[in-house]
Amino acid sequence: MSMTGIGEVANLASTIVGKIWPDASQAQKDALTLELAQMQAQTAADAAQTSVNQAEAGNASVFVAGWRPFIGWVCGSAFAWTFVLGPMVSYAAKLAGITVALPVLDLSELTPVLLGMLGLGAMRTVEKVNGIKAGH
Repeated sequence: MSMTGIGEVANLASTIVGKIWPDASQAQKDALTLELAQMQAQTAADAAQTSVNQAEAGNASVFVAGWRPFIGWVCGSAFAWTFVLGPMVSYAAKLAGITVALPVLDLSELTPVLLGMLGLGAMRTVEKVNGIKAGH
């Protein structure tokens, strides 16, 4: 067998051994490289979203900067109607001898939105107390 043939057989054997018993340190390096790339991509996406949020918050138009407050008011109004105003109107109507069929709001889809907003609001309050500026 020539030297070229021996080299090819050695390369083939090395490839087969590498597939059966891969180098653990190289596999770890590859995994860390992949994880680093994913983290960099997530950081870039977060930075892009932060700049969008800052642009929205700084805009004077209620149609751009007002959607978060609007969602808050909708959620708050729905909860106020369901737990305060609706029962009070129903009770007052009953006292007056009037039968009223008030609308019942389904809060099952609204509650996660409100709780998420309240959680983010609480986090921002903690940031303000600790002197952290928005977007930093």
